[in-house]
This record gives sequence, structure tokens and C-alpha cells, in this order.
Amino acid sequence: MQQALEPNAAADTLQDVVRFALAHAARLGASQAEADASIGQGLGVTVRLGEVDTIEYQRDRGLAVTVYFGRRKGAASTADLGRDAVSAIVAKACAIARFTAEDPYAGLIEPEALARDIPDLDLDHPWMLSAEEAIDIARRCERAGMDVDARITNSEGASVSSQRHTGVYGNSLGFLAGFCATSHSISCTLLAQHGNQMQRDYWYSAARDALELETPESVGVRAARRACARLGARKLSTRRAPVLFAPEMARGLIQHFIGAISGPSQYRKASFLLDAAGERIFPPFVRMSERPHIPKALGSAPFDADGAATRDRELIEQGVLQGYVLGGYSARRLGLKTTGNAGGIHNLLVGTDAGAPGLTADDLLKKMGSGLWVTELMGQGVNGVTGDYSRGASGFWVEDGAIAYPVHEVTIAGNLREVYKNIVALGNDIDVRGTIRCGSVLAAQMTIAGD
Repeated sequence: MQQALEPNAAADTLQDVVRFALAHAARLGASQAEADASIGQGLGVTVRLGEVDTIEYQRDRGLAVTVYFGRRKGAASTADLGRDAVSAIVAKACAIARFTAEDPYAGLIEPEALARDIPDLDLDHPWMLSAEEAIDIARRCERAGMDVDARITNSEGASVSSQRHTGVYGNSLGFLAGFCATSHSISCTLLAQHGNQMQRDYWYSAARDALELETPESVGVRAARRACARLGARKLSTRRAPVLFAPEMARGLIQHFIGAISGPSQYRKASFLLDAAGERIFPPFVRMSERPHIPKALGSAPFDADGAATRDRELIEQGVLQGYVLGGYSARRLGLKTTGNAGGIHNLLVGTDAGAPGLTADDLLKKMGSGLWVTELMGQGVNGVTGDYSRGASGFWVEDGAIAYPVHEVTIAGNLREVYKNIVALGNDIDVRGTIRCGSVLAAQMTIAGD
């Protein structure tokens, strides 16, 4: 049986470790220090063709300590939370700091940026799941998919995962806080065959609370239907046409935007959106809002990795970039203030500026007329400096607003600045299984390379 940690006991233990590490750093002469301690545990099971493939039980502990001697920085980590090990790792961090070069931007964030009120975001929902129960759920998921169609002939497996993480962060500015968070998932990947052609596809469900997962059967059935729909896939001749990104693919498209406006990309001058604050990046109807305090959301957090408060903010208004995504260090490098994004974005909501719902899937297909609906992307052909984008893709060719036939082995290409500027419409089919909450995205002309 997977045992849930008592939230208070785990947090109290980690707080004691962090307090001790910070006090020891001060005794060794550090002018500033920060420490991040965590305990994680989880259960993962994979079943393939009804047989147990893997069972993994994971329990991790860790402490990362960073010390500053003026503007010189040293860092060290350990998996041992005992007093002797903590003392040793703090001493190692101090020794490293004494030999590093000064960095004028090194140090903790400004005290006024620290989170003072820590909201309860309802992120902790342990799933008391035994390995036997997880195996049964995975089998039900796979079996439901295999029973959908005789053309489902093989499986890459169904998986069930349950994770719980308790973390505490503290620094010498007096900040000390932590919280517990869970994440659970069910997934399935199936193969369909007709004649000599074989296609694979998948589906998954993820949530903080296991009660909010899709049923195992529905995950398996959806994976099977997706795989069968891809049978008979054809190649396309090279052309230019509109491209409709399914929600889970559109999320990646937006992730490239976030990477380009992140602090490290900006101060390293390695971004196709360098110094773009105040510019119109998207059409005027596009709005992007960060909402870090949505209860139970996978991207929610009361504070960032620096201890800075997370707050609601508008990242894109009427298509215009309002600012960057910054942690404390990158903000100083740019002469700006932290935006509470050390460690990344927190629940980015992609929608229309007027707040109106996006189009339905059918309406998006009709609006596209003829073009490529992309349901899978492959490869990593994205240049973050130039914005050049080229990735393998598969999906469906659309004619007169209706699906004509499945497509595979093509490449879609363009420049992300142009892709973003020429977005035609957004969908209301919002995918909430990540830190970016996005529906389908319809882009105007892109190059589709095929035969």
C-alpha cells in the first residue's frame, strides 16, 4: 500500500532541516543563504497486453543549499537530511563560494517581492492506491481500448501514476514556507492495423485529484479511436495551406513563445522576441493571462522558486506583449523586477481579448476550409534565436470544412513571429492538463513539405 505522508509532519520535518541549514550557513560567514528541501513519493504501474510490464515505487528526499558571500555564490545538494549531512553540504557550498568569481547580479530577491500571505490552493489530494489496484485500473484501460475495434491489434501499454511532493523553501531574509502537491495520471497507447499499414496513437488524463481523472475505460476507448482514425494515412505534396493545431499541440506552440520571453533568453540575447515588450506579437483578439492561484490546477503555486509571490497578470493584451517572464536573477540582469516566475509560468490562460469563447472544433474546420489539422508533432526543429520552426507532423487533411483523410510523414514549417501574427482563430476546446491552458489554434498559411 502506498502510504500518504502526513502533511504537517512532512512539512515540519523539512522546515527544521531548512532552518538548520540557514543557521549553519550564517555561522560559517555567509552573507545570504537559501535552502530548498523536499520529500517525494510515488507509484507507477504499466500493463501491456494484460501483463504487468513495470511496477515502480519511488521515494526521494533532497536538500539544495545556495550561499552567497557578497556577490560570490556557491551551491551544493544532498539526498541525506540528517544533521551531519546537512552541515557537510552547507560547508561545501561555502567552500565553493569562496573560490567563485563575483557576479554583480547574484543574491536573493528583494524582500518586498517575497510572498507574505500563502494561500491554500487545494493542491494536495493523496490517492491511497495499492499496486494491485493500479494494475487493475491499467488493465481496465487497455482492455477497453482493445475491445473498441478488431483493427486494434497491439498495445504499447496502459499506465497509472500517482505522485506526491512536499517542499519547503526558506532564505536568510526570513522567508520559510512550503506546501504539498499531488499529481495523478492514466494513459494508454494503442496500435491499429489494416492491411500492411499500422498506426499508433494515445490518450491520457491528468489531475491533482484522482476523482477528477477520466475513467480508465474512456482513456482506453479514446486512444483506440484516435489510432483507428489514422489508418489509411497518406502523404501530401508540398504546398502552403492553413494549419490547425489541436489543443495539446497548440500548447507547445505557446511554450515556444514563453521560452522566447523568459528572462534567460532575453538577457542572453538569444530570442526571436528580443526586447519585444510593448510590441504586437499576436492578432488584437488574442489575450494571455497568468492565473497562479486556480484551486487544484496543475500549474498553480503560491510562490515561485525564489520565494516571490505569484500574482495574476496579463501577459498579452490585444495581442501586445506586456512584459517578460522573470525570476529574481534574470530580472536584475535586465534591470527589471521579478514577475514571480522563477521556475516557470503558472497557469497561462490563452483566450480572446474580449473574453468571448473560442470557436468549436466544427466551426474551426469550417473556418479553415482546406488545410492540415495537426494532431501529432515530432522532432525538435525550433530555433529559439531566429524563430524558424520546422517539425514533423501528422493529422488530417481537411476539404471544404470536413475531414477528408488522415495524413502522415509531412513537415510543417514557418517562422514563429509570422505564425503568431497570422493566427486566425482560437478554439474553445481548452486542454487543462498542463501549465498552459489552451484550445485549438488556427494559423494562416504555413509551408507543408511532403512528396
